[in-house]
Amino acid sequence: MSIGVLALVRLAPERVAALTAAGYAVCEAAKYPSRVDAVRDSGDVRAVLTNGRGGLSGDEMALLPKLGIVCATGAGYEAIDLDTARSRGIAVANCPDTNASAVADSAMMLLMAATRHLLAADRFVRAGGWQDQWRVDTPTISGRRLGILGLGTIGSKIAHRAARGFDMEIGYHNRRPVAGSSYRYFDSLIELAKWADFLVAAAPGGTATRHLVNAGVLAALGPKGYLVNVGRGTVVDTAALIDALRSKRIAGAGLDVLEGEPNVPPKLQELLQFDNVVVTPHCAGRAPESRTAATALILANLNAYFAGKQLPSPVAPL
Repeated sequence: MSIGVLALVRLAPERVAALTAAGYAVCEAAKYPSRVDAVRDSGDVRAVLTNGRGGLSGDEMALLPKLGIVCATGAGYEAIDLDTARSRGIAVANCPDTNASAVADSAMMLLMAATRHLLAADRFVRAGGWQDQWRVDTPTISGRRLGILGLGTIGSKIAHRAARGFDMEIGYHNRRPVAGSSYRYFDSLIELAKWADFLVAAAPGGTATRHLVNAGVLAALGPKGYLVNVGRGTVVDTAALIDALRSKRIAGAGLDVLEGEPNVPPKLQELLQFDNVVVTPHCAGRAPESRTAATALILANLNAYFAGKQLPSPVAPL
């Protein structure tokens, strides 16, 4: 008999096919008028697939009496009610490393696109301009200082690319130093921003990281500094960023995530008015390789749980 799985996130057809072939009956919330309707109609499901932003609340868990496991399809899980899950003995898993390489690649792309003013140069050429008329300073990133907020799996891959590929000096800020890391640790984000030429935010979401990159951090980064965010939109105070860009207190930004997701971010149009800002639609981690790896890990977690085995990637207690 198939095991019921409620998908609160959109699933690619190949992922649905893989789950079905493995013996799971997938109920897709996207086919219901609302998420609430999907949850209320899924009382018999034993597993839920979600993501970090959408999560699964305690009230929703209460509507799923047979629920045994919640699996986030990416690394984030900040909106899953872990306390309620623990109290009910519901297992929680995530897929932490499946898109890390793609996100790290995108972080470097955004950094280069912002610093080299790629979009402005492209628009300039499409408007008929060429070399002699181009008057924009575009600094190089090679040999410069890169500050990383969040030296986890993704942050470490960004550091590796920057250090090995661009001879950059790496500093980072975490809640505590990373054991065995050769990179310079800063216990103050403001001090890291003062030191760095460029700051990349690769921190997870949640209340603990909300608006870590604020007006003070942006002021410390300075008028020649660039910000990249591939972590969560809430890590950056968007209003402070817009103010810093408008007053030229920073040189530019490359953003894959913004406050207000998963809807179209409310301040997106304000950001798009700046020629020195590059925005991508939270797609840094999307790649065929990422999807394949995530599908395999989702199945591994589900299969392990229903076989009574240890989960490959359980979420650690907070």
